[in-house]
Amino acid sequence: MPGSAIPTLTTPRLILRPPVAADFPAYARLMASPRAAGMGGPFGPRAAWGMFCHDVAQWALFGHGSLMLALPGSGECVGQVGINHGPLFPEKELGWLLYEGQEGRGYATEAARAMRDWAFGTLGLATLVSYVGPGNRRSAAVAERLGAVLDPLARRPDVGDLVYRHSAAPRMPARGGPGRGGGAQRSSNQLTSPSSRS
Repeated sequence: MPGSAIPTLTTPRLILRPPVAADFPAYARLMASPRAAGMGGPFGPRAAWGMFCHDVAQWALFGHGSLMLALPGSGECVGQVGINHGPLFPEKELGWLLYEGQEGRGYATEAARAMRDWAFGTLGLATLVSYVGPGNRRSAAVAERLGAVLDPLARRPDVGDLVYRHSAAPRMPARGGPGRGGGAQRSSNQLTSPSSRS
């Protein structure tokens, strides 16, 4: 819901926490690098700051946005995951990024699964998409590990993008009446107290 507090999610290896200003330098370095080409970059500091602020502002505007991926022991920030929307996105998009040297450890899949499950369970969304550049095999593999399937008919912000569709599992009716089990399976992700940022 728009204006609601930003949540913190936990997974077995990550804390997905609200962005803070101190996260911007690492974010800006990624956006200035050739690795940002799949997002339309590289970007200078002004454009990177606008994108970073967009990620935060979506929480107030849409009730969802981006969370930073932090390692529990050190607090090191290794990337970002988020639900994007607004005039630049035809549909609500599940997106992720990892900082240099953090690929190949399963962090993107783990974080995206937690964010997807939160969006389906808390926001009640039935579907999300992920826009993936045609040469970005790593992100395509993450989407596929999450069970997303290519949707060639979906609208896309860039004509060359692949669109992977994530669908919420259908809710199973309770068997044997109330209190007898059944119902949708719950995610193993944990939701902790929302941040008190205003």
